[in-house]
Amino acid sequence: MIAPACEKYGIRAVRADGIAHAGDINEQICRHVVESDLVVADVSGGNPNVMYELGLRHITGKPTIHIGEAGQLPFDIASIRTIRYQRTRSHLAGARKEIESALEAGLRDGFELLTPARVLRGLQTGDGPASASEGGGGGEVEDEDSPGLLDDFAVIEDGVDEVAADMEAITKTIETIGALTNQSATEMLDLTQANAPMSARLAAVARYAETISAPTGELNTVSAAFAGRMAALDSGVRAALGLIEMTPPDERGEGADEFLEQLMSLDEAAQEGLAQIGSFGTSAAPLARMSRHLRKPVKEISTAVKQLTAAITRMGEWAAKARALKHNSAE
Repeated sequence: MIAPACEKYGIRAVRADGIAHAGDINEQICRHVVESDLVVADVSGGNPNVMYELGLRHITGKPTIHIGEAGQLPFDIASIRTIRYQRTRSHLAGARKEIESALEAGLRDGFELLTPARVLRGLQTGDGPASASEGGGGGEVEDEDSPGLLDDFAVIEDGVDEVAADMEAITKTIETIGALTNQSATEMLDLTQANAPMSARLAAVARYAETISAPTGELNTVSAAFAGRMAALDSGVRAALGLIEMTPPDERGEGADEFLEQLMSLDEAAQEGLAQIGSFGTSAAPLARMSRHLRKPVKEISTAVKQLTAAITRMGEWAAKARALKHNSAE
């Protein structure tokens, strides 16, 4: 699917294991990775050699297209657009068309710089051709199309706003499940006090399982979306924090400070929710032993709790870095 897409635009595709010249294969691959006009990287499974070579490529700032088999994409680069494929004829044909579209857009409009290349350019001093001004004054000239710090912040802030909306939806869903659980507990207490037969109690449990089926399914769906969004934002947020750290405090501007404040307040809200979520998961676990009717909703609750805990832990790492940067700025 790669070679035909490249041939359409007169690009000769060379597989890494198809290099004809004699010599050290590792050196040859690294040279191709660094020097080729275009690299198409299959990131399926996060092969360590591929990740290492991909890092070399990203630093060059040269065009790179990511492809990967669905379900095997590595978490670390989840925020970078990746053309996904499945090993069926129809899906491979669709992926080839996506590669063709990416090539067409890149050749027409230019390929977007990825975060490592933008960070490296931000670190460069003003002594090269890219930083010389037309008038000879030595002022830095930025690529008109490359995003700046505030552009990156704007994109991330939109994602952070969506994360906040996810958290609100999760909280409401948990409250709904909690209210239904309290109603069921009251009903079960009444049945116990009335010495009702086990069949009546089982029927009550089955009704409870049915009533929480939809909200637990929704909780699982929203939690998965929340965790996925957090994973996609992670590399961008960390890169933005790195850029802020490299920028002198008096040159950061209001946008950087607002971004740090946003990360800290989001974490405070998330930590309050984490305590509620942990308690919720602990109380739900024993329900699975009551009846087979409850096993599916309890499993969905357990899965959601694990996803949320991992995602909120990541958010705490962002906030810790943001607090350190604010503290250093205040000093």
